[in-house]
Amino acid sequence: MRQDSGGTAPLAGITVVGLEQAVAAPYATRQLADLGARVIKIERLDGGDFARGYDRSVHGQSSYFVWLNRGKESLALDVKQPEGQQILRQLVADADVFVQNLGPGATARMGLDATTLAELHPRLIVCDITGYGQTGPWSDRKAYDLLVQAEAGLLSVTGIGDEPARTGVSIADIAAGMFAYSGILTALYVRATTGRARPVSVSLFEALAEWVSQPAYYAHFSGVRPPRTGARHATIAPYGPFLTGDGETVLLAVQNDREWRRFCRDVVNMPEMADDPRFATNPDRVAHRDDLETAISAVLATMTTAETTRRLDAAGVAYGRMTDATGLFSHPVLTGRDRLRQVSAAGSRIDALLPPVTLGGVDPALGDVPGLGAHGPAILRELGYDDDAIDTLSRTGIVLTSTSE
Repeated sequence: MRQDSGGTAPLAGITVVGLEQAVAAPYATRQLADLGARVIKIERLDGGDFARGYDRSVHGQSSYFVWLNRGKESLALDVKQPEGQQILRQLVADADVFVQNLGPGATARMGLDATTLAELHPRLIVCDITGYGQTGPWSDRKAYDLLVQAEAGLLSVTGIGDEPARTGVSIADIAAGMFAYSGILTALYVRATTGRARPVSVSLFEALAEWVSQPAYYAHFSGVRPPRTGARHATIAPYGPFLTGDGETVLLAVQNDREWRRFCRDVVNMPEMADDPRFATNPDRVAHRDDLETAISAVLATMTTAETTRRLDAAGVAYGRMTDATGLFSHPVLTGRDRLRQVSAAGSRIDALLPPVTLGGVDPALGDVPGLGAHGPAILRELGYDDDAIDTLSRTGIVLTSTSE
């Protein structure tokens, strides 16, 4: 269960029901749980949220599920059966927020669409997360992260040369989850100030289209598609990875002409390069990127990483070093700022990152990762079911009452 936040959590007293799976909706509701909301996660009986099966890397649990579902209560429920739908309706009737990202039309077929629920429960905020919107020509199309990356144009600008590359995280899902989270918070504020509950809808495609707007503007008005440049920036140079003399990678990010001059003078000891017509302005440097990177690489190859970073620090030029994902939780920024807490997953203690947003004087309500159906009996008792009724629901395949994984 979620740690006790002493009643000070910003969303204490808010109940969220999530008919959710995979990434987008669970990401939104997990952030609500971190703020102290009670999140009741509805899962299928046969394996639960299918993200539970993506891998078995975290003490036998999926890294996706562990990341996205801490602090929630799990109710494994067959919502295709009338008795299961009745339980879900009881939960929604007492909730503040109902979030769903099932396939197109699934909740409407159960009478759990935003319009129907608004008539039944005027104070309920309904958040629908879809692939391509609830209306329009693609409203009935299924959507998965990679497909949306392609349709929104992200794959056209990631990768190298003619070879596209999927972004290494589920970025379309994450974008949709972030907009759903901020939309729900906005709707809660509107309800608190006006008394009116407004529905929230987010599509993966439109969320990612927003994030791809800069290259879209560039391509639309220049008539040129930004090239795929790997870890380099398509429209800023030097901006990307360079090898030092001891074989490590340092990533440079020179943002303006003042930094460029300091870089030339104080880092690579070539002040004359700042006035070279090929490199004088950022558009010039981008146009002559190969010559630029050859010149910089030749100098950095004669320097150790320590010397390179010392000079960059002294010159006030931004840089980064390549960090492997295996070492992220021991990164000095996270450890030095005490940004990790421990939660339970599959009976073991694991590190969990604090939410990126810090509210002064508020401790996030980080909770444990739930086993499938672990909270079913307790939730059903709250709804008025006695042990005999719960037994019957379990035997007839309506709910899962076992807490085993």
